[in-house]
Amino acid sequence: MDIEAKGIDQKEKDLNDWLPITSSRTATWWYSAFHNVTAMVGAGVLGLPFAMSQLGWGPGVTVIVLSWIITLYTLWQMVEMHESVPGKRFDRYHELGQHAFGEKLGLWIVVPQQLMVQAGTCIVYMITGGKSLQKIHDTVSPGKPIKTTYFIMIFAAVHFVISHLPSFNSIAGISLAAAVMSLSYSTIAWGASLHKGVQPEVQYGPRASTTTGNVFNFFSALGDVAFSFAGHNVVLEIQATLPSTPDKPSKKPMWKGVMLAYVVVALCYFPVALIGYWVFGNSVQDNILISLEKPKWLIVIANAFVVIHVIGSYQVYAMPVFDTIEAALVKQMNFKPSYSLRFISRNLFVAMTLFIGVTFPFFGGLLSFFGGFAFAPTTYFLPCIMWLVIYKPKKFSLSWFANWFCIIAGVLLLIFAPIGALRNIILQAKDFKYYS
Repeated sequence: MDIEAKGIDQKEKDLNDWLPITSSRTATWWYSAFHNVTAMVGAGVLGLPFAMSQLGWGPGVTVIVLSWIITLYTLWQMVEMHESVPGKRFDRYHELGQHAFGEKLGLWIVVPQQLMVQAGTCIVYMITGGKSLQKIHDTVSPGKPIKTTYFIMIFAAVHFVISHLPSFNSIAGISLAAAVMSLSYSTIAWGASLHKGVQPEVQYGPRASTTTGNVFNFFSALGDVAFSFAGHNVVLEIQATLPSTPDKPSKKPMWKGVMLAYVVVALCYFPVALIGYWVFGNSVQDNILISLEKPKWLIVIANAFVVIHVIGSYQVYAMPVFDTIEAALVKQMNFKPSYSLRFISRNLFVAMTLFIGVTFPFFGGLLSFFGGFAFAPTTYFLPCIMWLVIYKPKKFSLSWFANWFCIIAGVLLLIFAPIGALRNIILQAKDFKYYS
């Protein structure tokens, strides 16, 4: 029996040495910082002025500040829970879910939601990358329109190549470039808006002409904000790349990286949201860079930065998906860990995100739908439920109240945001021509 157990342990170790999340544990705290910035500051930041225009000044500022505080708190919980059992590491979100809710239930609760978030983010980034490439083309040579579909395909071509980098640590250079770009294009977005100055006849009233429209817009905007705070879905996977010993647990360097990442998040989010809305009011587009037409050279640079950033972000979100797919193929389907298995499965995933991105390129609606439906649970309240189950804080203590507050806020977000988003997608789809 012992020999059999040893054989299973060795098999598990060999698989972990091959899988992209656990194959390399040599990362440092600053790897964690830029991976977290790349995961967090995504295309969502460009939609924040639009969300502000749907929420209005008071609710808009409240929702963004509250989200920043709640998600920092739930991220801290996940970093702490990574090694909540001495001598064991929960390298993946679903492993922590299994520890909290049981082997089977944990998988069913976490895996579908996490895959939806990661695949959903990759689809939105596919669209963002394509549309930013299109914006560059249209700015440089106006009057020669090319279909959005082709630009999304050009963006996908990059991923058919770089998706074959073996592990999380092997994409560190791409992730670092992406993190720098996110700070750069956010600064350009609010800097160029400030330079443009408040528009004549700017209005800060409701966007829609009917009360129903404004209520749905409000719900949809909550999803946009939720999408902007999405790093939780890869945080345990990022922490898994850090070395850990009993004297130097991985949570110390990880938390250092998270804190730096959250300072960068604040420097990106708050100026873009507030200045973008202040300048354009309720006429702002769902991507702030599209509202800025001049100076041309700056718009081209900003969109080029967005393209580089979403290339890195796509990879940060795709790597845990590759890990899940490859683990399932080896464990459940008894495939041998090999390069050809990796080559086929990864190319199929990129092709799937390309197909959906080309078919439904509704940037704003998708942002909000995924934000509410999948990001709200995994970011806002699942970590709190796990914390209550694992650590059992005393009833009516500060920790107990804080967790229940986050759970209630997250559940409301989960209910209302997809409703508003679906309505927006339906309205956009009415006049939409497929593959145009």
